[in-house]
Amino acid sequence: MTLETVTLLLVDDLPENLVALEALVRGPGRRVLRAGSGEQALDLMLEHEVALAILDVQMPGMDGYELAELMRGTARTRHIPIVFVTAAGTGPGAAFRGYDAGAVDFLPKPLEPRIVRSKVDVFVDLARQRLHLERVQAELERAVRMRDDFMSMISHELRNPLNSLFLQVQLRRRMADAGQLPPLETFAQMVDRDEKQVRSMVRLLDDILDVARARTGRLSMQPAPMDLAALARRCVDGMAEPAQAAGVRLGLQAPDSLPYVGDAQRLEQVLLNLLTNALRYGAAQPVEVLLRAHGEEACLSVRDHGPGIAPDDQDRIFGQFERAAGTEGTPGLGLGLYISRQIVEAHGGRLALRSSPGAGAEFMVCLPLPGSPA
Repeated sequence: MTLETVTLLLVDDLPENLVALEALVRGPGRRVLRAGSGEQALDLMLEHEVALAILDVQMPGMDGYELAELMRGTARTRHIPIVFVTAAGTGPGAAFRGYDAGAVDFLPKPLEPRIVRSKVDVFVDLARQRLHLERVQAELERAVRMRDDFMSMISHELRNPLNSLFLQVQLRRRMADAGQLPPLETFAQMVDRDEKQVRSMVRLLDDILDVARARTGRLSMQPAPMDLAALARRCVDGMAEPAQAAGVRLGLQAPDSLPYVGDAQRLEQVLLNLLTNALRYGAAQPVEVLLRAHGEEACLSVRDHGPGIAPDDQDRIFGQFERAAGTEGTPGLGLGLYISRQIVEAHGGRLALRSSPGAGAEFMVCLPLPGSPA
């Protein structure tokens, strides 16, 4: 386990004292800074996050007490624990002044190595615990924000289809009350529209369940012999109507057959998600699907000719509830790519992205073929 690096500041006007003290306090995961004056010490504390300051009391110009009082008067440095190094025989008055200045402990001269190491170890451990707690708190705050954003997105995504269904139900009720049944063709269109809304909500709920399963490692797979080429043709044919409605030419290059062993339903979910994204974000430009055997892998790519994805977004968009910059207003929860990557990796493969601004985006699914090394 990697130790959190903490910074210790040693302040003494005598270089030989600094060398000797550093030899006592240095260790794994510790960075030691040395200052020969109070002014230099303040500069270092403003530049670095210091976990402990060990100050010599007797220094020319600004002594240790004055430095401590200045530290306590500045927001950046007031939280830093201070340990004073004092000459042997210093009376209680000096100790009281030191505690008033903000000291948490004293080290008498001549320094006893075991005492110095023991006390410094305590402060280093406390600093590491504080850093750990700060990191945990930041993660918890991020989780709370994600939960709130998630609930907001769920409400938004479900409200539209539910409102549409509710309006359709009201319309039919009024028609039934008035004894005005719609023509059969109109009724079929209404049913088809309702079915699309219900499917949209079911798909949304399925995505939410898949995220929960992926988090707990229970994303179910049911591998069986299948044909990747037939799956690709089926998905492209299924997206022909949405592509036509979007004014997009959808093309496919694939062999007649490409045998594979995998979960056909899950892999279809991946390809349909990639095609949906290409139609949605491809700026009404042609979308090409390419399937080929490449060495020991089957490679399936979906390429659009839209504005592309910025380099800073290319890793982030595979996370939960993440979207590329400029796409925040589009439908969906930002879960599709996350779930797709989980499915592909569960098959021993990888889902990668190749894109640059203005040059479109190409998502590549690479799956190990039967008989190839896992």
